[in-house]
Amino acid sequence: MYIYMNGEIVRKEEARISPFDHGFLYGMGLFETFRVYNGHPFLLDDHLERLNRSLKAINIEAFYTREQVLAALDMLLGKNGYHNAYIRMNVSAGNGEIGLQTASYLNSNTIIFCKPLPPRSASAEKQAVILEIPRNTPEGAERLKSHHYLNNILAKKEAGDDPGVEGIFLTREGYLAEGITSNLFWIRDRHLFTPSLHTGILNGITREFVIRLAGKLGMNVQEGLYRPEAVRDADEVFVTNSIQEIVPISSFDGHTMPGLSGKKTSELQKHYENCCEHFWSRNEL
Repeated sequence: MYIYMNGEIVRKEEARISPFDHGFLYGMGLFETFRVYNGHPFLLDDHLERLNRSLKAINIEAFYTREQVLAALDMLLGKNGYHNAYIRMNVSAGNGEIGLQTASYLNSNTIIFCKPLPPRSASAEKQAVILEIPRNTPEGAERLKSHHYLNNILAKKEAGDDPGVEGIFLTREGYLAEGITSNLFWIRDRHLFTPSLHTGILNGITREFVIRLAGKLGMNVQEGLYRPEAVRDADEVFVTNSIQEIVPISSFDGHTMPGLSGKKTSELQKHYENCCEHFWSRNEL
């Protein structure tokens, strides 16, 4: 497999970064994950908007345009021979001295990974379990998609390796937050509920898209502070992320849910799929 690194395509075995990269030493780095559908990077503009805003917040002097990333993806996907792919775009701060740095980082490292994705599975659903480990609070004003992933790693260790299980974080106050690698939604009547950003969750790109899509389909979307009991009597539950898309939940904290048979979740999935090969941003809805 080949990866993109600072303007070049290299074999993954040949990729190197310095041990003085502050992305390695202090977690000073960000990443975005998204899917390419038949050559089209779905919601790329939204991912780059979040990445560029987050880079500014942590003083990494880098900015990425659609044209730059498309050129990189064209090289990378062409070399690997992929038309449908998982993409991880990683930006680390670059080299510095040992010790915390307050000055801006001027020479970041850009690495883009890819791997092939199989066709969608019509039988993909998950069980959701409440985690004992609480969701940590964001390091700054909002949660960034950063290299600080220990909370998620410990949560995954608690939930286990079963890909059919998603662990659900609660805040220390006991409010629903998010999944280990997903955002959480549930439906009651024609209302769509999801935890507020005030819980400290990541504002997922797919989360934002689904909120916009649900509104267009006439659903009343409500964000707030909710306890687990709010989900147990829901009509349907699902989780979202950019790679797995919209995943129905068949069991929440031991309570049976419709999973794949949920009608509103299926409706959202169908409309989502119709956008994947064309949309650059949720603003096109």
